[in-house]
Amino acid sequence: MSIAEESTTPVAELRLSILGMRCAGCVAGVEVALASVPGVTAVSVNFADHSARVTGNIDVELLKTAVKEAGYDAAVMEGLEDPAVQEQQELARYRDLLKKASVAAAFGVPLMLAEHLGWLPEIGVGAGGWFWPLVAMLTFAILKYSGGHFFTGALKMLSVRQANMDTLIALGTGSAWLYSCVMIDYSAALPSIAKHAYFEASVMILAFINLGSALETLARGKTSSAIRQLIGLQPRTARVIREGQELDIPIEEVGLGETLRVRPGEKIAVDGLIIEGHSSVDESMLTGESMPVEKTVGANVVAGSMNQQGSFLFTATRIGRDTALAQIIKSVRQAQSSKPEIAKLADKISAVFVPAVVGISAFTFLIWWLFGPTPSIGYAFVTSMTVLVIACPCALGLATPISIMVAVGRAAQSGILIRKGEALQTAGKLTCVILDKTGTVTAGKPSVASVLPFGTHSENEVLAFAASIESGSEHPLAAAIIAAASAQDIKAQKVTQFAAILGQGVTAQLDGKSIAFGNRALMDAQGIKYTRHVKKLEQLAVLGQTPMLLAVDKKMLGIIAVADPIKKDSAVAVQQLKDDGIRVIMVTGDNQITAHAIARQAGIVEIRAQVLPQDKMAIVKELQQAGEIVGMVGDGINDAPALAQADVGFAIGSGTDVAIESADVVILQGSLLKIPEAIALSKATVLNIKQNLLGAFFYNTLSIPVAAGLLYPLFGVLLNPMIAGLAMAMSSVTVVANANRLRWIK
Repeated sequence: MSIAEESTTPVAELRLSILGMRCAGCVAGVEVALASVPGVTAVSVNFADHSARVTGNIDVELLKTAVKEAGYDAAVMEGLEDPAVQEQQELARYRDLLKKASVAAAFGVPLMLAEHLGWLPEIGVGAGGWFWPLVAMLTFAILKYSGGHFFTGALKMLSVRQANMDTLIALGTGSAWLYSCVMIDYSAALPSIAKHAYFEASVMILAFINLGSALETLARGKTSSAIRQLIGLQPRTARVIREGQELDIPIEEVGLGETLRVRPGEKIAVDGLIIEGHSSVDESMLTGESMPVEKTVGANVVAGSMNQQGSFLFTATRIGRDTALAQIIKSVRQAQSSKPEIAKLADKISAVFVPAVVGISAFTFLIWWLFGPTPSIGYAFVTSMTVLVIACPCALGLATPISIMVAVGRAAQSGILIRKGEALQTAGKLTCVILDKTGTVTAGKPSVASVLPFGTHSENEVLAFAASIESGSEHPLAAAIIAAASAQDIKAQKVTQFAAILGQGVTAQLDGKSIAFGNRALMDAQGIKYTRHVKKLEQLAVLGQTPMLLAVDKKMLGIIAVADPIKKDSAVAVQQLKDDGIRVIMVTGDNQITAHAIARQAGIVEIRAQVLPQDKMAIVKELQQAGEIVGMVGDGINDAPALAQADVGFAIGSGTDVAIESADVVILQGSLLKIPEAIALSKATVLNIKQNLLGAFFYNTLSIPVAAGLLYPLFGVLLNPMIAGLAMAMSSVTVVANANRLRWIK
C-alpha cells in the first residue's frame, strides 16, 4: 500500500497529537475543526495531554488539514508509542519553555530593578533619546523569541475568527510594547506623569507565562506515568522458534500461532498459551496483584508480564494491538480523554470566556479613559492590559481533564481499569451494588470442601477411589476431585467399564470391585442403601456444597462434597460497602439453598436466586426506578445487559475477553475489594475536580475585577501587569499540582 493510499484508509478510531494548544479555548476550536470533517462521528480533545480521539469513517489527511486550518498542527499517534520518545519530547518542550523564560527574565529583571531604583534616563531627554529606542528594539527581539509562538497562534486564531489564550497574551504584551513606543516618539507632547514605558512589563509577563507553562509541562508529564509504565512493559524484541532455530526478532514481526521461548527474568512479548514448561509470572502491573502467578501447560500468559525463575514455550494467540496490554492502554486513554458531565460545564464556559475577556478589557479601557485620573490614557492602558493577562482560562481548562488523567492512571496501577470517565463521577454516588455470585462473590472454580469417610475407611482411601473413577469423566466437578487427590499425592488408578449416567454420576470397575459415585438418584438406581446418611447430605447442601456418595461393592464408603468457595476477601469487601452506606444485593441463577449459603458466608442479607441472565437487567431497572443509583458487578459476558443498564458496570475479568467491552470499569485481578477502592477513588476524584474548578472560577472571578482597577477608588491600588502574568501562570501550576495528589491516594 502506498503512503497516499494509507492516508485515506478509513479507520474506526484514531488518536491525534495536537500541537499548539495552550488553553481551554483551543480545545473548542480543535473540536469544532475535527467535527466538521466528513465521516467523523465523535470527537474528544484532551487538553491535559494535548491529544484528540476521533471516531468514524475517517480520512486522516482531511483531519490534519482541518486542524492546520484552525491554527494547530496534528500528528497520528500509534497505539504503543515508545515512552522514551514521548519523554524526550516533553523534556525538550520543558527546556525550550525554560530557555524562553530565562531570556525574557535576563533582560526584564535588570530593567525592572534599574527603573525601580531610578537609574534609568528620562524618556526623550539626554541619554534617554538613544537609550529607550535601543530598549524598544531589544524588547522587540525578546518578544519575537520568547513570545513569538503566542503572536503566531493569535494570528492563526484571528484568521478563523476565534480567540484563545494566545490572543490575550499577544494583545497584552503587544499593546504594552506599542504603547511604550508611542511614549518614546511623542514624549514631548505628553505630561511628565504619562511618560512611562512598559517594556519591562511585556518581557516579564512572557517570562512568568513561559515559566508557568514549563512547570505545567513538567507536572503534566507525571500524570501520564501510568500509561508510560504500561507502554514500557512490552519488550521491543521476542525470541521465536522457526525451523528449529531460536531467533530474536522485533516484536512487530511476531505472527499469530508462532512458538516463542521465554527465559528466566524476561518479559513476555505477546499474549499466548503455554505448550511446554512451567514458571511463575509477575502480573502486578496488569492486575495489581503482588504475588507471582503459577503458570503450567495450558495456562494463558499476557504481554508485558514478567517471567520469574522458570523457562517455557508458548504459542502466540494475540499480537500487536490485540494483546491484553494494548487493549488496557487503549481503554485507559479513552477514559482519560472522555468528559463527564462536570467537565462539560467548564468547556461551555471556556468556549465564551476569551471573547468575553477581550470585551471586558475594552470596556475597562473605555471607563478609565473617560473617567480615570490624569493621565487617563495611561491608566486605561495598564488596567486593560492587566485584565487581558490575568484572565487566561488555562486553569479552568485543566481543572477536569488533569484530575481524570491522574485518577485513571492511578486506578490502572491498582488493577482497576476505568474505561469511561463518567464512571469516575458516578461510582462515588452509588447507593446500591448488585453482585453476581459465581466468579464474582465466589472463586468460580469448584473445589473439594469436605471428605467424610465412613467406618474404618480413611479420607485418602475415599479420595483415591473417587479420583480413579473420575479420571475418565469430563464433568466440571471431576477436575476438583482430581486436583484434591493430586494435592495429597494420590495417584488415580485405571478403571474399566466406565459409564457416565446423565444427572446421576458415574460407575466403573476397579480391581474387580464395582464402584458407584454420584448423587442419591444414582444410589437408588443401583439399589444401594444410604438412608442413615441423609441428614449429613442435607447439612452439606445447606452449606452450599454439592455432596456425592461413594459406594464400593454396594457398600457406602464415604461422602465427598464439592463447592464453589467464596473468595477470601469477598466478606471484607461486602462489609466495606455496607460501611459506606451502600445496599448490597446478590443476584444469581443458582438455587435458593446454595444462594443463601454463599450469602451468609459473604455477609449479604438481600438475595435474588434462580434469576435468568436476561432478568438481571430487569432487576437493575427496577432498582433504578425506585431511585437507587446502581452498580452491577459481574463477569462481563452473560451479565452484559445488566452491566450496560447499570449506572456503573463493574466487570470481573482478566482484561483479555469481552469483559473489557461490556463494562465501565474492569477489575483485572478479580478481587471484590477493588469495588470499594474504585468508589473511594471516584469520591476523591470528584472532590479534586471540584477543588480545581472552584479554585479556577474563584481566581478568575476575583482577579478580573481587581485587574480592572476595582480597588483603586478605595485604596489607590492597581495590579501590576507583571504580577498578573505570574498569578495567571501559577494558577495552572496549582491546578496540576492539586490533581497530582491523586497519585498518592491510598
